[in-house]
Amino acid sequence: MQLNEKRIKYILNKYKEMFEILENYDKTREWPIGRKRIDITLSKKIIYKLKLIKKKTGKPISIIIEESINKSI
Repeated sequence: MQLNEKRIKYILNKYKEMFEILENYDKTREWPIGRKRIDITLSKKIIYKLKLIKKKTGKPISIIIEESINKSI
């Protein structure tokens, strides 16, 4: 089956995110899938606020941080 230019552009647009993930994997040899532990430094005030949110929602602090970052993007 021969692909015409229109079909190629459609495929590239539809699966753009997947192509970017594969391109990044070629460069870094790391998959952006899964979770990774990191150490960060936060002020005591922020840690206190995060603990309050954790107590209200029942969510882990890491999920709270991920959700707030995803909202801001």
